[in-house]
Amino acid sequence: MEALSFDHALERLVVRSRTSARTRVDRWRAKGWQIGQAAVAAGVAWLVASEVLGHTSPFFAPIAAVVSLGTSYGQRLRRVAEVTVGVALGVLIGDVVVSWIGSGAWQLVLIVALAMSTAFLLDGGQVFVSQAAVQSILISTLVPSPDAAYARFVDALVGGGVALLAASVVPAAPLRRPREQAARVMRKTAQLLRAAATVMVDNEVEPALALLADARATDSLIRELQAAADEGLSVVSSSPFRIRHRPEVRRMADLVEPLDRALRSTRVLVRRTAVAAYQQHPVPRSYLLLTSDLATAADLVADELAADRMPEAARPALIAVGHATGQVERSDDLSAEVVLAQLRSVVVDLLMVTGMDTLQATDALPPPAE
Repeated sequence: MEALSFDHALERLVVRSRTSARTRVDRWRAKGWQIGQAAVAAGVAWLVASEVLGHTSPFFAPIAAVVSLGTSYGQRLRRVAEVTVGVALGVLIGDVVVSWIGSGAWQLVLIVALAMSTAFLLDGGQVFVSQAAVQSILISTLVPSPDAAYARFVDALVGGGVALLAASVVPAAPLRRPREQAARVMRKTAQLLRAAATVMVDNEVEPALALLADARATDSLIRELQAAADEGLSVVSSSPFRIRHRPEVRRMADLVEPLDRALRSTRVLVRRTAVAAYQQHPVPRSYLLLTSDLATAADLVADELAADRMPEAARPALIAVGHATGQVERSDDLSAEVVLAQLRSVVVDLLMVTGMDTLQATDALPPPAE
């Protein structure tokens, strides 16, 4: 038993490690556009300030561009405006005060107090105030140069202007990500259901525990789905070129909750299947056939989502499985009964993914047999 527990723990550790590494790579790929956009904006801001305006070392232009853009689409235009004004304000106050009274400890106290006070009086947010303070510190300590007063203020405005223009240019990828991630969640749900049916056939402990570890490592899928939905909504709210996509992105965002419920119900089903295998309690053959049919229906839902359609076409297959759950024989074994109950729960959750509300999905299933 101890050896089995150690092997189980090691298997869970390996699965989580692989999932974590894969998640980090996926997140990096998803942010590739924003990273490239910020890098290009930094270069453009430098070129404008140096070649067009003739500034010798306009490093505040790329700084303002990169800090303003960030790597998130949430409230992007507002953030660009706030950061740009905050950076420019801090640079201006730092330059003006240094040109009048020089730099030093007491001058730094005065500069930071003036920058933050001015930002607060302008009713700026936390980012606005922080950037004003940070840039004023940078000006007065690292690069005090009275001769460059006002030029660096203009550089900050140039960087912010480039960032503002770049922020309105958003690719279609963030709009595809919600449906792609939703399809990915459904594929995983179908995979878990199909593997659970196999465990019911073999009734072997080690594959059941490995499947349970795999199911428990799926929380990141829902987190990524929620992040993709939030990002898509932010894009259609902030980019004038993507507003027309708002209804379809909103529909996909509304699927996050039922998809989360379906995956959670599937995890409970997998756990009970693992318990039945561990206790060597056989599950009726009709239950494993239902599980396999439900996996096929879940794949249909995933196909529809991947095609950017509401998965209404998969509804008949789901309803057929739901009706079958009311006709199969009942079992005296608790694990088997929980398996049947969870199958019905997954069907209801997936019917909600197709567009039904809770009452409609529940009423679509007949009561289980006596």
